[in-house]
Amino acid sequence: MRRCLELARRAEGRTAPNPMVGCVIVDPNGALIAEGLHRRAGAPHAEAEALAAAGERARGATLYVNLEPCRHTTQRRTTPCAPKLVDAGIARLVYGITDPVASHGGGAALLAERGLAVTGGVLAESCAELNRGFITWAREGRPWFTLKAAITLDGRVATKRGQSQWITGEPARRHGHAIRDRVDAIICGIGTVRADDPRLTARIAGGRDPARVVVDARLDTPPSARFLPARSESPARVAIATAEDAPADRAEVLGGQGAEIWRLPSRAGRVDLASLAERLGREEVTRALVEGGPELCAGFAAAKLADEVLLYVAPIALGGGGAGAAPGWLGGAGADFLAGAERFSYWGEPERVGDDVLLRLRRRAE
Repeated sequence: MRRCLELARRAEGRTAPNPMVGCVIVDPNGALIAEGLHRRAGAPHAEAEALAAAGERARGATLYVNLEPCRHTTQRRTTPCAPKLVDAGIARLVYGITDPVASHGGGAALLAERGLAVTGGVLAESCAELNRGFITWAREGRPWFTLKAAITLDGRVATKRGQSQWITGEPARRHGHAIRDRVDAIICGIGTVRADDPRLTARIAGGRDPARVVVDARLDTPPSARFLPARSESPARVAIATAEDAPADRAEVLGGQGAEIWRLPSRAGRVDLASLAERLGREEVTRALVEGGPELCAGFAAAKLADEVLLYVAPIALGGGGAGAAPGWLGGAGADFLAGAERFSYWGEPERVGDDVLLRLRRRAE
């Protein structure tokens, strides 16, 4: 099963809205016959790829897969895998977790009915962790959101004059670009666009750019912004999430620069992030990376959408306080009492990235 997870992870960021799946087929003595993985949506599933490689050697063999073989009855991009195992003569199925999509599940039960020996729940926690984005999308109709920020020792994301480039070192920035390569969409706010004019691309060898989404309630995005398709060499789609009553003339200008305009409900002059989450789900985004700024991060936290937080902590401190102080990574009105604080739990061990330290946190279940 660990090998299945290794294979599945090779296609990270390429399979949405499908899960990452790896498959291993072994003979009765445990010798490897064939392997496979799901490489992208529309490509053969991991089981189908492995079975094709195994051919007649699959008869009497054991098939390992991190997600139970699908048994979907609706029209999809590919045919269901569970019947293929029967046709190939597989004798035993070992899988990690069940399929969270109701119309796809039941493959393991079908195979048990057809006489295969079936074992489930192997490395279930690791299998679920790998596909946390797919599971969230399947169950809640929205992506798994990861908030990312580069901060100082005292939690600042910029100086009091607004200087933020660069708080962390080059290794941390490369690490962050590698994360962009593995998600379906990257999200930032209009404040970040104005301050940094970001490209929102994954600038690593062999990388691919996620969809780029800017939250801009009044369509204040400059037509010269570098992330816009007309100004960018990236083929990734671009959307600007705006309020329903945002100016039509600005929408026309930005649409002319290649951006999709998503008009969404707003609250107190801000785009409703729950509505954005639903729209992203409909667009088949399973994992989204939120790269600030502080007000947007605070909005996601307040909406209970901050599933994960990645903080790159640099060994520097800015100090200062009071009016005009350097901003922290989480904006908003702030809590008056500790009972109103946003709560997270540390996830895994701190990781050294060059001179900086990466902290991973998860939203604490209520």
